[in-house]
Amino acid sequence: MFYWLLKYVVLGPLLRVLFRPDVRGLANVPGSGPVILACNHLSFSDSIFTPLMVGRRVTFVAKAEYFTGKGIKGRLMRQFFLSTGTIPVDRSGGRAAQAALDTLLRVLGEDGIAGIYPEGTRSPDGRLYRGKTGVARLALESGAKVVPVALLNTDEIQPTGTFIPKIKRVRMRFGHPLDFSRYADSRGDRFVERAITDEIMYELMVLSGREYVDVYATKLKTSIEMPVTAHPSPLDAGAPEGR
Repeated sequence: MFYWLLKYVVLGPLLRVLFRPDVRGLANVPGSGPVILACNHLSFSDSIFTPLMVGRRVTFVAKAEYFTGKGIKGRLMRQFFLSTGTIPVDRSGGRAAQAALDTLLRVLGEDGIAGIYPEGTRSPDGRLYRGKTGVARLALESGAKVVPVALLNTDEIQPTGTFIPKIKRVRMRFGHPLDFSRYADSRGDRFVERAITDEIMYELMVLSGREYVDVYATKLKTSIEMPVTAHPSPLDAGAPEGR
């Protein structure tokens, strides 16, 4: 209930007035049945603008750190994510990540919409990076259609590390639904999962107009920030690196 209150009464109308969304292709989101929204990831605000535009409820996963922040900012972020039904995921892998994947499968099993960022993390420089195959697993196991969603300028509206966004028109593009039912008998095949993921990333590249880099963004971030060994996550199935 609070999800719809935020969307249509408390927060949604204000965001529409301030950011004047320029959205194209929204009719490509099916009005019923299980759907996966596969989005590029430029900013924290991606998880706000995408559900705002879609008439049906959208369930995302978010890193667990968003739920454990300190101070006023931490409490506000935690309350926001909890009230919108966002699922925390432990990016170190293990059972917590599997629980997040299972929850998204349950959402899809109930003919809902699951939102996911195939890159696994925000782009460190605005480019589009190699997708993790968790999105393919979701599509194959649920039979859901995948709608690619390109956020075009949210990195300009709320750059990484900033809390207060800039008031600027947000631009989004929804692509045509991708149907992978032809691979229904290939669940668990890593080569098929990679092919599906690459097809989704290609569509995101075309929609977004962003340069594509065939490297995992998490690997690049790790090499820049702090070289550590990451443990694979179920959301990254088929990928050698952790999320």
